[in-house]
Amino acid sequence: MIDIKYIRANPEEIRAAIKNKNEKADLDALLETDELRRKLQFDFDNLKARQNQVSQTIAQLKKSGGDASELLREMGSAAEQIKSVNAQLGEANAHLDKLLLTIPNIPHASTPIGSDESCNKEIKVWGAKPDFAFEPVDHLAIAENNKLLDLPRGAKISGSGFPIYHGLGARLERALINFMLDKHIREHGYTELAVPVLVNRATMTGTGQLPKLEADMYRVEEDDLFLIPTAEVPVTNIYAGEVLQHAQLPLKYVAYTTCFRREAGSYGKDTKGLQRLHQFNKVEMVRFVEPANSYAALEEMLLDAESILQDLGLHYRVVQLCSGDLSFASAKTYDIEVWAPGSQKYLEVSSVSNFEDFQARRANIRYRDAAGKIAFLHTLNGSGLATPRLMIALLETYQTAEGGLRIPEKLAGYLGQNEPEAKTPVKPND
Repeated sequence: MIDIKYIRANPEEIRAAIKNKNEKADLDALLETDELRRKLQFDFDNLKARQNQVSQTIAQLKKSGGDASELLREMGSAAEQIKSVNAQLGEANAHLDKLLLTIPNIPHASTPIGSDESCNKEIKVWGAKPDFAFEPVDHLAIAENNKLLDLPRGAKISGSGFPIYHGLGARLERALINFMLDKHIREHGYTELAVPVLVNRATMTGTGQLPKLEADMYRVEEDDLFLIPTAEVPVTNIYAGEVLQHAQLPLKYVAYTTCFRREAGSYGKDTKGLQRLHQFNKVEMVRFVEPANSYAALEEMLLDAESILQDLGLHYRVVQLCSGDLSFASAKTYDIEVWAPGSQKYLEVSSVSNFEDFQARRANIRYRDAAGKIAFLHTLNGSGLATPRLMIALLETYQTAEGGLRIPEKLAGYLGQNEPEAKTPVKPND
């Protein structure tokens, strides 16, 4: 959320942010509502001041035996006015709050201005695309040959986009999660959290998923609870409504959760195999920092996420998102895209974002600085990493000519095997 005072003072900057992010917020309606709210507040304050003044006069007249009947009639009329204006003020405040939730964050000055992902800027490339002495196949062929996935039965019990990982596939998924958690905790200094995957409406609003993205969320209607689309949501909100102390910052958390997204409107787009799922696993990094340090923290988080792919020996590139591809709440975002040689394309496995004080304002997360002043802190998060497309790249990069799979050295210990070569398991009886 952006401070209404800032919006009022910089309407053209806000108008440009709305346009550059391809949003449809009605800034004129917001400014009109703000003006009405301020007028009503002025009228209310004046009426209350007059009421207090007349009340004192009535008390003095009664004490001296004077006639206060005319003033009492005035007080009756003023009470009705105050009641009416207060009701209008409440409506205006509620409407203003609703409109404020539709205003996107302002892109950072370094964010390229562009309409869509074609305007994203490549920042760096790591490693080289793997070279095969045979024609590489995609992850579905590898998974089928090694009995790693059971997509048909997943679809039977839940619908498309809900995979079943089988045998080595399930163990490999678990190995990836444990490896990433351990690396972020042991090498990068994050504290692990285990958080709920069902959250309330206020929590989803705090990080910016609501109201804009409600159609993409799974909701338990009876309790008005939402299945989280990312651990960012519960982790960021653990300090909602609180004031942290300067000495506590920075705070660095990492959490593994299953994530859920309806992906409304994405039918037919990259739905092959594990590319776009309704249920998936992700390790998420979240930071709470002082504003002056947030962009240095963003670069650190990017390196933290990259280190996972480097350890796994996977070729990738980093792109900075343009304004039109930036999320509603983000000020600046890097995407990490890993190369999938069988699919012959880059796949996003991480977004690392700085939200500045946008989420902190929505969730009312503040801190007391070194001088004792209370202010909103900055929040950041990044995937470290999401497993589905990471699994795609892993299977396709480490496939063998015989249709088997080599296991990266960093994962071998997690799988409880010394040999780097995974053998095709015997098919179980169906």
